[in-house]
Amino acid sequence: MLKMSAANKLNLPASGALKKIAALLVALLLAQPALALIDRTELQRAWRDYRGVSDTTAAATEFPFTRCFERAAAAHDLPVTLLLAVARAESDFDPRARSSKGALGLMQIRWPITARDLGIYRKRDLYDPCTNVEAGARYLKRLLKRYDGDLHLALAAYNYGPSRISAQSVPDGANWYSGYVYRHLQYVLGDHNPAAAGGGRPAQKNRYRDEGKHVVMTFHQAYLARNLLDYLEEVSPGTRFDWFRAPLGRHQVVVLYRNSGERTRALKTVRSLGIPMD
Repeated sequence: MLKMSAANKLNLPASGALKKIAALLVALLLAQPALALIDRTELQRAWRDYRGVSDTTAAATEFPFTRCFERAAAAHDLPVTLLLAVARAESDFDPRARSSKGALGLMQIRWPITARDLGIYRKRDLYDPCTNVEAGARYLKRLLKRYDGDLHLALAAYNYGPSRISAQSVPDGANWYSGYVYRHLQYVLGDHNPAAAGGGRPAQKNRYRDEGKHVVMTFHQAYLARNLLDYLEEVSPGTRFDWFRAPLGRHQVVVLYRNSGERTRALKTVRSLGIPMD
């Protein structure tokens, strides 16, 4: 009964063979929800390790609005790769992005309270890429100072607000957000993008705008998206998958591709696993 109600909630097929597939998939996703929660200690260690080498990191792909990120990083003494990771996680580099909670632009700056606190008094200014990225970098730098350089806590506060984050208390939602950004950092660095990372740095970087995405499934709970993502990457390591937040508090697992051949192969792989796609 639990499995079928979950299937209905996720809008999975409910007839014939697909009904069985849906039930099995939901059972897989719901069996161990705690597995999707990344350990806070591990996250803090991962972010400390990154901070130790961040000055030598470089993006493996040519991302949109590169000059905006480079200027903001230099102005606030932050790694470019960190700002790129936050922007990909928050908006997937969409300067017109708007959330249901009033966050706007590339770095999803909340209007009006956070924006005005950062000295931005016109809503339309947040749609300017460089203004938005600079505001996000300034806010992140402020949070890093508040939390003594702890990137995990700073990112948790970036998502939840500093009044709700302390060294002793980090809500589960803020914890997964830090892990979510860390995953996007791996893409920026090339770890989840073999086409960009390759065998050493390519002479000419791939362009992010050439990256295609096809939605596999949409969820209302972050841990469900994370569980499906982990499962897909385990059973199909040769296919590139990723996870993005979507409007209205949803979470999407997607297939990444750079050409029609890669897309066809990836979708064929997903279908062969019996997973009904959106």
